[in-house]
Amino acid sequence: MFTKEDLALLRKKNISQQQIDAQLNWLKKGFPFLKILSVASVEKGILRVSKADEEEYRMAWRDSLDAGKKVTKFVPASGAASRMFKDLFTFLDDGNDVPETAFVKTFFNNIGKFAFYDALNETCRNNFGKTVPELIDSGKYKQVVRALLFPDGLNYGNLPKGLLLFHSYEEGNRTPVGEQMTEGTLYAKDKNGVVNIHFTVSEEHKELFELLVAARRLGYELKLGAKFRVSYSVQKPSTDTLAVDMENNPFRDEGGSLLFRPGGHGALIENLNDIDSDFIFIKNIDNVVPDRLKESEALYKQLLGGVLVKMQQRAFGYLGELTSGKCSNGKLQEILKFTENELCIASSNKSFADEEELRDYLIAKLDRPFRVCGMVKNEGEPGGGPFIVENPDGTASLQILESSQIDINDARAVDAFKHGSHFNPVDLVCGVKCYKNNKFDLTQFVDKNTGFISQKSKNGKELKALELPGLWNGAMSDWNTIFVEVPVSTFNPVKTVNDLLRREHQ
Repeated sequence: MFTKEDLALLRKKNISQQQIDAQLNWLKKGFPFLKILSVASVEKGILRVSKADEEEYRMAWRDSLDAGKKVTKFVPASGAASRMFKDLFTFLDDGNDVPETAFVKTFFNNIGKFAFYDALNETCRNNFGKTVPELIDSGKYKQVVRALLFPDGLNYGNLPKGLLLFHSYEEGNRTPVGEQMTEGTLYAKDKNGVVNIHFTVSEEHKELFELLVAARRLGYELKLGAKFRVSYSVQKPSTDTLAVDMENNPFRDEGGSLLFRPGGHGALIENLNDIDSDFIFIKNIDNVVPDRLKESEALYKQLLGGVLVKMQQRAFGYLGELTSGKCSNGKLQEILKFTENELCIASSNKSFADEEELRDYLIAKLDRPFRVCGMVKNEGEPGGGPFIVENPDGTASLQILESSQIDINDARAVDAFKHGSHFNPVDLVCGVKCYKNNKFDLTQFVDKNTGFISQKSKNGKELKALELPGLWNGAMSDWNTIFVEVPVSTFNPVKTVNDLLRREHQ
């Protein structure tokens, strides 16, 4: 099936024949749907912290920083911003010279409110000899859009979101990269004043990120009283997946070469695994707010961090007792209740022959990475949701599911997904070291049967593409998960350019 040239390409990407065989098998047979037992809710599976207890958790987080724990902000930032401007691209392609849709009219009626307006105005003056208002007055709306989106202008249609101007400030307007750095000082600054931030970027834009940070770092450090250590990584070629045609044969391009595609954000578990920290916050690049809202938002990051610290401390204490060889039956039952009541790991379908088997089970369930995930009330925003799902070993645990993991023929599961009380805003803090303070190999906790298949096209030919288990879905399936309710005010993504007109971004 594979030529010498194919095998050479596999070696170059560091992809094994075994990986290819597994991918072809998945593409042919598909992935099994997960068995949903119930939606997670405040009544079962989602922790609602009382106002009286919030400060206790925040103090636990601050104590961990004072104790010298290393923290990193991990920010997926490689996604292109093109989808932000979908409506503007459509406007360019239609036959109308003036805006017809409500979206495009809103964009132009409020164009002066965007943080990129001054840069756009200067670009229009340089490219067309007229300012934005002058072009609009003369009906040249599309010239303004071209100046915003195309390479001979600001090129916003091709850049990643992290490099676009989002928010306006007197001292200079700020990109999401700058906002992520700034907010990191409020909850991720260690006892030496260091803030570690890691951006995953595309290879073609890595230098632009580096230049932006180099230009802004000193100013941020002086203003915020912090020292920034910023690192970058790109998605590894070894996580690319093979595309197939509709008959499940390897897809080849016009030159006869195998077609590989990026494996989706689930591939970033490899990048996350390379981070040497005790705790890692994960947050999407576009979920940022101006300074006036940061302190309130940061309180909830500290809350999530404190819940993680206290849960890990209890688990580590139990693991010490379990591995000491001196754990009574009464203690075993106490630990079992902790896994069931605090971690929502249901073991009702398992029986234990003796105390040794129960001890081994408890060690296996506790000696895993931990993650605490903020969950916001469902108010119609898109995103995966919190569920209680049956595991391959017969137990059940908390999981974040996306719509692609739901069997559309299972009416109960579909209804549960649509009407869940909360959804996932991608607001996580992860504990990636074990009770002996050694780092886990995170790739060993992935459920490889939780990927999904999508249909794409290449040069007019249909193909099937394989997406790896999502970073906060199947890639973290075998982690211990705690869901914590956080207010919707902590979730302010920018999915379209007009989202920047929302009050939270002005």
